[in-house]
Amino acid sequence: MAPAYLRALSRQFSISAPRMAVRTRLPWPWRFAIAIAFVATIAGMWWWGFDFGQLLGGFNRRENEQRIATLTADTLTAQREAAELRARNTRLESELAMMLGTQATLQRQQAEALQDSARLKDELAFFQQFFADSTKAPPLSVQRIGVEGGPEVARYSVMVVRGASAKNDFEGHVTLGFDLVAASSNATGMPVSVALPGDGDAPPLKLKFKYYQRVEGTLPLPPGYVVRTVTARVFETGSAAPRATRTVTLP
Repeated sequence: MAPAYLRALSRQFSISAPRMAVRTRLPWPWRFAIAIAFVATIAGMWWWGFDFGQLLGGFNRRENEQRIATLTADTLTAQREAAELRARNTRLESELAMMLGTQATLQRQQAEALQDSARLKDELAFFQQFFADSTKAPPLSVQRIGVEGGPEVARYSVMVVRGASAKNDFEGHVTLGFDLVAASSNATGMPVSVALPGDGDAPPLKLKFKYYQRVEGTLPLPPGYVVRTVTARVFETGSAAPRATRTVTLP
């Protein structure tokens, strides 16, 4: 009797062998559609798994996107508010600068008004005394020398008076000598002397009055210098010697 494996092998090639089935293959559009559906299914499963894995790991992409959108909106709002605040700050700084400038101008005008008021009171008291006792008034004198201002320009004022019993006008001129020193005690600048009128063809400070005359003007100062002393000399026309002299030392 033949072995079992030989009998099985003979059945494969004999009349009793199993029947073969012949099937037609699917058309390529269907196969392409099936492939696309398969790929889409795999991609969807992968995406779902990715989101699910993020949720399990504590990371929510949608929530983070919402937070980012909220933070972006808050940032834009903060930038807009900062720009408005900067514009407002600039406007307030400009208004403050204008107010400070106006305040400085008013303070300067107030100081000048106080100085003028003090000078007028002083002159009023002098004239009251002058005309009350005219017989004792000196024939010619430099009654007052004042210097104000700085640091670049000094304003000077000189008042020359005569006795109230004068009959004719006085004619002549006045010269002024200024001694300038350094404004700071630590400065090493040398003292400087300035004369008015200066050398050359400068016009003299003419005088022509009967009872009094005030001579005023400005003196440019070198940088860093102030006026320390002022000397006024009054000359009568045709005379080489001064008729009156006075020196004032400023504090």
